[in-house]
Amino acid sequence: MKLLRGLAFLVACTAYATEPDDFLDRLDTALTIASFHDNLRLRLSGTIDLEAYHLQQPAPGLIDSKIDNLFNPRLTLFLDAQIGSHIYFFTQARLDRGFDPSDHGAQVRLDEYALRVTPWDDGRFTLQVGKFATVVGNFVPRHLSWDNPFINAPLVYENITAISDKSAPASPQDFVRSFEADAKYEFNPVIWGPSYASGISVSGRLGRFDYAAEMKNSALSSRPESWNATETDFDHPSFNGRLGFRPNQIWNFGFSASDGAYFRSEAEPTLPRGRDIGDFRELVLGQDASFAWHHLQVWAEFYEARFEVPRVGDADTFAYYFEAKYKFTPQLFGALRWNQQIF
Repeated sequence: MKLLRGLAFLVACTAYATEPDDFLDRLDTALTIASFHDNLRLRLSGTIDLEAYHLQQPAPGLIDSKIDNLFNPRLTLFLDAQIGSHIYFFTQARLDRGFDPSDHGAQVRLDEYALRVTPWDDGRFTLQVGKFATVVGNFVPRHLSWDNPFINAPLVYENITAISDKSAPASPQDFVRSFEADAKYEFNPVIWGPSYASGISVSGRLGRFDYAAEMKNSALSSRPESWNATETDFDHPSFNGRLGFRPNQIWNFGFSASDGAYFRSEAEPTLPRGRDIGDFRELVLGQDASFAWHHLQVWAEFYEARFEVPRVGDADTFAYYFEAKYKFTPQLFGALRWNQQIF
């Protein structure tokens, strides 16, 4: 049994300045267009992230770097379009050194794009089509840098396992021996970041309950190259869902589940004779909770995952994290995260 523990602490502070705030407000107004009596609204916004890492090799998580000091700038642009009160379209584009921090050259990507239709004003039902983040768990809705108090994600979203979506092991011994931490991009975590896979989702809120279900073209553990519909079709879709319950404004609870084939197409020749990609699944159950009271916010998630591995059997793992954030002033907060994953 392998035990991974992580403890992270972050304190962030931003200086208060009236003039920069006024400038940003004016810039936001200039980048917002409204026409047809406000029935059509377009808004362009973005963030600039400057990340610096000092690493011990092999680099942790999904950081793809062979050097010890890594500078990872990122420009993220968002385009939001609202047509009336029921139709919404959004895109997210990035200029950076890779979806995950890396020492590679610059690249431009369209990470998200989706059309969302909400027929009723009370939000009971929403249909969304495109390439967008998964509905599973409570971390993904706050994974962007503006909402995440840390520069990385919890373990379950970035800690690689012995599972590889590119090839099947030849034997149980091969499954154990083939894992190499410095060849991390040959392997997969339980959930690869926000999982911007392509597909369709339905969601809504009914009283104190909220629900979301999606069909995506690849499993939660799939790598970013698999998320585009042009790269991975819907022959072996993944089905994911979450049911939430909010008893009051302080507490929020959720239960998530996922079932999807995790192998990429190039792995098919390595599968046992007579078996195909759809025969081997990634099964995930998740429980989440959040608490918000005055200046304190607390989040927790628990995940049980099973990978059906050819010639090996079931490979199980359990991961969880607790995270707390306290805002001392409008410009100063502190955050703490505890992670653990058991194989």
